[in-house]
Amino acid sequence: MLPVIRTNVAAAAGRWSARRRRVAIWGWLGFVLVAFAVGGAVGQRYLTVPEMGNGESGRALRAYDKANFPEAALEQVLVHGRAGVVAGDPAFKVAARDLVARLRATPHVRDLVAPGAPGTISRDGRSALVTFRIAGDERTSRDHVKAAVAATAAAQQAHPSVRVEQFGEASANNAIWEAMTSDFRRAETTSLPVTLVVLLVAFGAIVAAGIPLLLGMTAVFAALGLLSPLSHLIPVSEGNIDPVVLLIGLAVGVDYSMFYLRRNLEERNAGRDNRSALAVAAATSGRAVLVSGLTVMVAMAGMFLAGSAVFSSFGMGTMLVVAVAVVGSLTVLPAMVAWLGDRLERGRVPFIAKRRRRGESRVWGAVLDRVLRRPAISLALGAGLLLALALPATAMHTVDPGFTGLPQDLPIMQTYNRIQAAFPGGPVPATVVVQARDVTAPAVRAAVGRMTEQAVAAPDLSGPVATRISPDRTVEAVDIPVAGSGTDKRSEQALATLRDHVIPATLGSVRGARADVAGLTASSKDFNDTMKSHLPLVFAFVLGVAFLLLLRSFRSIVIPLTAIALNLLSVGAAYGVLKLVFQDGHLQSLLGFADLGGVVDWLPLFLFVILFGLSMDYHVLIISRIREEYDAGASTEEAVSRGIRSTAGIITSAAVVMVAVFAIFGTLSATVFKQMGVGLAVAVLIDATIVRAVLLPSAMTLLGRWNWYAPRLPGRPRLPRARQRRVGAGV
Repeated sequence: MLPVIRTNVAAAAGRWSARRRRVAIWGWLGFVLVAFAVGGAVGQRYLTVPEMGNGESGRALRAYDKANFPEAALEQVLVHGRAGVVAGDPAFKVAARDLVARLRATPHVRDLVAPGAPGTISRDGRSALVTFRIAGDERTSRDHVKAAVAATAAAQQAHPSVRVEQFGEASANNAIWEAMTSDFRRAETTSLPVTLVVLLVAFGAIVAAGIPLLLGMTAVFAALGLLSPLSHLIPVSEGNIDPVVLLIGLAVGVDYSMFYLRRNLEERNAGRDNRSALAVAAATSGRAVLVSGLTVMVAMAGMFLAGSAVFSSFGMGTMLVVAVAVVGSLTVLPAMVAWLGDRLERGRVPFIAKRRRRGESRVWGAVLDRVLRRPAISLALGAGLLLALALPATAMHTVDPGFTGLPQDLPIMQTYNRIQAAFPGGPVPATVVVQARDVTAPAVRAAVGRMTEQAVAAPDLSGPVATRISPDRTVEAVDIPVAGSGTDKRSEQALATLRDHVIPATLGSVRGARADVAGLTASSKDFNDTMKSHLPLVFAFVLGVAFLLLLRSFRSIVIPLTAIALNLLSVGAAYGVLKLVFQDGHLQSLLGFADLGGVVDWLPLFLFVILFGLSMDYHVLIISRIREEYDAGASTEEAVSRGIRSTAGIITSAAVVMVAVFAIFGTLSATVFKQMGVGLAVAVLIDATIVRAVLLPSAMTLLGRWNWYAPRLPGRPRLPRARQRRVGAGV
């Protein structure tokens, strides 16, 4: 007798796609090409610095932006004496004068402050600082600064007795952008062959292995193309959005294809013809892909509630690529399977193909046998291990990495460190944005003067103080160097002194005047405060909507509660590992990262929504298979055993793909990407092993029939069951 399979949207999409395979395949390729072409023509709109601001620093940045200051990037040149040369020596003075002359003659240089002004000579007398601005916005200043960098290099060549080196917003952006681009290219070129190798092991055939990779890459291309016009509605984060879309798109696109293809091949190996096997795969794995995709998108939507424009751009990009991957899996994938037929297993790798045909994994079978034999002990040991890993996360400290998190082997970063050592806070000053009807009025000028005097005299604040006034005289920006790295405790204490004591005692008494503090330290503090205040809202939304979606999909109140509990355990364990590695410094020499003193501030929330969504891939696939067995008449224990055994191989392969891709990001030079890669890789590894092979089967076995409990509401029937039909007559 043919098995009972539920009719659903995925099954209907599979039937349509198989019958109209040419339309589906060519339509998909046309969609990808058109989306990519439109995206290239429209271009992406990136978030501006004021748009990314939060809290008080965000208000300061927006006020500064509205005041129509001439756009310019701050640059600094360090002149440092070698071999005992000090600032008062003739050679040092000649070098400094030559540098200043060269820079004054350089196009786009303005507001130059030469050595001799207050705060431009270091305390040890061996260094001098030249500050200036490069005209142009964030993009054009990158080109304009090249002439100034050349002038600095020429001065260095002419005066070898001193060190002459430049650091600033524009010059650093150029160097860092080139390094990051090189890193991402390496990650992209490495991830594709690694993924293909894993897929070959999973399927044992070249054709079958190539399809998931093809779908994943086309989904990424289409999503990036669609992202461009959408970015004009919700601007995206430059330099971050493309890697995130690639990371998530490749992971889910490959996973969804693997789920679908593996079920099709499994049915073929059981004796079904191609059409019947495809029908079963569409109705079962196809439905699991649909439910999983919706759950992932719900998790990603939580980023819109984070209170940050950067997170909103991440949310839009990740939701878009997951949606495209789901559509491709439900439409073009069945068409490809129907078109290829027996050719799907061409290019077999003999040894691997033979092992795959043996069926269930012996290793996972042995693990599962022991877990099901002693479910209570297995649950206690597995949960205890994850709770122990999660415990360090209670002491996790989040930080804005600032420049410290960038590749420290870059020459530009070594220059930054030397400037920071000679002039603490110089490269990352706090900017006090003063607003008034007329900032040149005597009362305001006097208050600003008192503020700068008190700031320079206060601990952890210093000079030189730079100031500039907007053309309409409604805004004045005052740059005050702060001690520390910009994001450490010294910098935070300096910010507190400035905000809580210096400004209230000076500008706070001037009627009609307002002063807000921006800068790296202020932005870091305000971003952290925003994340902490919005975190409960994000958690409540993601968990609540995921619960309702799983409740409707599996017609059980226990299944979504179990899923949420297990996912939170894996996320907590990942947080704990991040804290142990990147905050406590374990494995620092192996991974080669700079010590930030904590975890990157935006990473915990980002990891939560990403990991919660991705872990649902595995959970939905396994539960769908278990529910299928249960509906066919098996007991809960039998259904759990069969469902996990039949999906263990594909879950392992999918996890290996994700872990491999994420681990590649852990090898990049920037600490922020190391943390993201390690966090994602560890969480997926934990989720695919301890959670899915130990905690899930033991918990479901202990719950028994309670797994399928759905309360009957007064006056309402139980949650509806989907219609059923027999599959076997083809599609």
